[in-house]
Amino acid sequence: MTDIIGFIQDIIVNITIVAWIVFFLTWVIGWAIKGAPIPFMRVKKTGERLIEDAVWAAFWLAMGTTVFALIAYIANTFYQPLPEPPTI
Repeated sequence: MTDIIGFIQDIIVNITIVAWIVFFLTWVIGWAIKGAPIPFMRVKKTGERLIEDAVWAAFWLAMGTTVFALIAYIANTFYQPLPEPPTI
């Protein structure tokens, strides 16, 4: 049972790391597009939308990570191992 829990925790950590990397990459690309010397306002607005979406994604990613960490902490605090089965 411990192997499954460790496996799930590793998957959650890896997914969270990838999500933060995607956020940072989107944020950087958004600022690069917004700040580029391109005379097209439509492209610059796309950069602004990428920045805004990246910030909202970071907020919800942080909230979700906090909630799941709190749930995991509470579950580990109140976890009690099952008693030994009776022997005949």
